Amino acid sequence: MLKTFKRNVMKMFREVLVYHNSSLEFRAKLLTLMITSDGEINECERQKLKEIAHTIYHDDQERAELLIDTVYEFHTKIMTDNGLDFEHLVAQVNREVKEVKRFCNKIDIGLLMQLHECVEDEDDEALFQMRIIEFLQSLKEECKV
Repeated sequence: MLKTFKRNVMKMFREVLVYHNSSLEFRAKLLTLMITSDGEINECERQKLKEIAHTIYHDDQERAELLIDTVYEFHTKIMTDNGLDFEHLVAQVNREVKEVKRFCNKIDIGLLMQLHECVEDEDDEALFQMRIIEFLQSLKEECKV
């Protein structure tokens, strides 16, 4: 019970309590772009998200869990039309990469491709996800120029 309370407090006051919150939120936005492309989170995506979060924050279990919670929060906001939509999220990622150059290093195409494994190759969602990956790859390449 105490652990659940602590997680809820961390989620509510993430901006104040979490070290490098903007970095965590940026990573969550990238993952949300991939997961929300079809409007739902399937079991494969849930498992891959957990693996990716623990890969990114392999030495900090709490931060990995907070990343997962943040992805779910962004996903819920998009699905319920609660102040965030998919296009707005894409625009935020684009703007943040251009404003904060270190965010380019946070775009890990290999990790995002792990989420792409959860969709069928012939599916429209697979094509949409590939377009998202191409967009993120181009953002990453723009930073190197």
